[in-house]
Amino acid sequence: MTEKLNQIEIGLQPGGVAMKHMKHLGLSESSYSSQSIERRRMSRTCASLGLMYSGINGEDVLIGDGSVVDLSEGGLGIRGNCPVNVGLELTLFLYLPNDEEPLFVSEGTVAWTVGSLFGVEFKEVSRRDGDLMRSFLRAQSVGQV
Repeated sequence: MTEKLNQIEIGLQPGGVAMKHMKHLGLSESSYSSQSIERRRMSRTCASLGLMYSGINGEDVLIGDGSVVDLSEGGLGIRGNCPVNVGLELTLFLYLPNDEEPLFVSEGTVAWTVGSLFGVEFKEVSRRDGDLMRSFLRAQSVGQV
């Protein structure tokens, strides 16, 4: 059971997106929740945005696309089409509604994975893209997007 818990992000909240996938690992929400520690410093907003991600995994170049399932100023949850490993550094392009150019995250690190779901902690975002993200998150919180 410990091995299965290590496959899941410590810090997933009960009822969260990845919690729904715990049944596939044979874990109940109550058994996991009692052992989890919340590590997030910022609240996440549900979002449904397209994105592309890339990174270097050993000698292989990884390029994937998928959708954002939740987003904060410090990171995001992704449902992707290309598997990743915890610790992998990624570059991300997020397609915000009504923006011609994607939001660019030059460096993020995979924090957890569960099947096709994974979380990325942002390490480096430009001031311009950080401002765009904050504007989007504010608009989401008041229902303007």
